[in-house]
Formats: sequence, structure tokens, C-alpha cells
Amino acid sequence: MRTECARLADEDDAEFGVRLLAGTPTHEGRDPALLRRWATAATEFGAGLTVRARLPQPRVVERTGGIERLLLARYVSRPAPAVELFTDTLALGEELVDLLGWRGWYPAGALRAAAMAHEDAHRLLHDDAALKRALRERLGHTALRLGRFRIAAHVAGADELAAHGYAAARRGLGRSPLLLTAALASAVRALAQD
Repeated sequence: MRTECARLADEDDAEFGVRLLAGTPTHEGRDPALLRRWATAATEFGAGLTVRARLPQPRVVERTGGIERLLLARYVSRPAPAVELFTDTLALGEELVDLLGWRGWYPAGALRAAAMAHEDAHRLLHDDAALKRALRERLGHTALRLGRFRIAAHVAGADELAAHGYAAARRGLGRSPLLLTAALASAVRALAQD
């Protein structure tokens, strides 16, 4: 697992975004250069939200069961807006950061704070149609063009990358949360084999 995580740490953060998009239905056959452009644009868009966002704190529900689904947190809008924090996955993530010597990238307590910031970004995008439209425009993917009129298309997975960019910028992380997610997936696979 350490070898796998060291290999992951050698990759640039944009590559994790490309992988996320490539694994999303509708993107399987797309050009990796296009996916990289979208991943970079979405991440930068999310990072740029840090100065705009001042949200009231949502109701937070702590629970276990995140490891099986590889979830740190999840925003739910119904029946009432809330953020579910998966304490088992957060604890495993903190242990993994210590084990791998990644505290310079992910300071103590940063995982919980980044998970909350990530879900804040989802709330922003969920509640603000103009913001969702701005993300689509930034990506530059066209759904329909009639003469000089253009309708920007939705890019599946872009909101997730924007949320990761927002969390990394808002919490001052040294690396993308996607690196930690990939390392957690490796750790969970290793634990399942034992």
C-alpha cells in the first residue's frame, strides 16, 4: 500500500481529475486532453469560489459506514439540508496521512474541515443556478449552437472537481483532496485483503 500511495503522490493533481472524469458515464471515450482541460477548468473554478462563499453552517450528522462506500462526507438536501460526516473514514484518512508522512499537505484536522468545505461547494452549486451556469460556461462544452447563440452543456463530474478545488483552496491544502481519496481507496483495498 505504501508503494502504491508513493506512486500516487508522484502524479500531478490534474491527473486525478482526468481519472474522475474518465470514469464518469458519458466520458469513457473522450480525448484525455479534453478531459484534462475540463478537469483543470472545473478545479480552478472551484478554487475561485473561496472569496465568494460565506454560507451558514448546515446541520451536521456524524455517522459511520463511510469506509465501505469510500465517503468522507455527503451533502443531502432532503428532507432538510444537512452534511453527513463519516467519522470512520475521516479517522482512517488521518491515520493514513500520518503513516504516509503527508502532514505537510494535509495538516491535522484538515480532513474534516476540507470535507465540510467540499460539501459547502456542493451546496453553493445546488442552490445557485447562476453559479452552475458560470461553471458550464467556464468549461466551454457546447450542447447546442444556433448561429451566434450557444447553450453551454453540463459536464458530468465537473461539479465534483469544482468542490475539490474549493476545499483545497479554502483549507489551504498542499495537494488535492483527490490524492487522499485515491490513497484511501488503496488503503481500503489493502485492508480488505488482510
